[in-house]
Amino acid sequence: MSTIAKADFDYICELVYKRSAIVLEPGKEYLVQSRLVSVASQNGCMSLAELVTRLRTQPAGKLSQAVIEAMTTNETSFFRDMYPFEALKKTVIPELLAKRGSDPQLTIWCAAASAGQEPYSIALLLRESFPQIPKNNIRIIATDINTEVLTHAREGIYSQIEVNRGLPISMLLRHFEKSGANWQIREDIRQMVDFRECNLIQVWPLIPPVDILFMRNVLIYFDQETKKAILAKVRKALKPDGVFFLGGAETTMNLDDNFERVQLEKTACYRIR
Repeated sequence: MSTIAKADFDYICELVYKRSAIVLEPGKEYLVQSRLVSVASQNGCMSLAELVTRLRTQPAGKLSQAVIEAMTTNETSFFRDMYPFEALKKTVIPELLAKRGSDPQLTIWCAAASAGQEPYSIALLLRESFPQIPKNNIRIIATDINTEVLTHAREGIYSQIEVNRGLPISMLLRHFEKSGANWQIREDIRQMVDFRECNLIQVWPLIPPVDILFMRNVLIYFDQETKKAILAKVRKALKPDGVFFLGGAETTMNLDDNFERVQLEKTACYRIR
């Protein structure tokens, strides 16, 4: 399939920005081409030029949604980067439980859940390290813009390579079942997570006030104004003593002075001042 023309690349950049606020800068032509070749062939297009021609006639249809989903990054793994989960276990959750009294209830939101490894990691951590919390008192909400990966996440089926990335063997044996050549997380863990579609730059779904919010490795794809708008909505979503985790390369500095950074051993979180 031929390389993408500049006019077609510019159109894809504009479409992706309008629909998702993801910024594709000049020099990313190779990325656009590599991710859209399969979208084009799956939809009967002989070239990327034909794909863009069809997009121009139906910019809000299923084809454009397929393009947006192809351009979103879904890199994830169980207990990714490890240290935020250690902070949950050692500091964040114990402190919240101490504040919440004898009948603690926790609402946790993973705002870029991808294929589900992050919210399931939190569910596993809670099940293993805080068994005293009744299941009905834990609410884990997981959202993503990509409907295809959400379907994968709800099924909870992962390849051997996926479970090898970050998942302790003890947890694999206790909480997963073999499904052919793959592994499926047990139903009791799957039931702990409520997966929903959400585009962070649009109206957010109705979510109760959040104790812990994971929005890791998402802001890096947005421009400054979009980051500020999202952080303003984060403040409204968090409880006054809620905790907010970003990716290691992300910060609220120079974007929103209403957050303070809290160092937790080898990681950090943010709280509302």
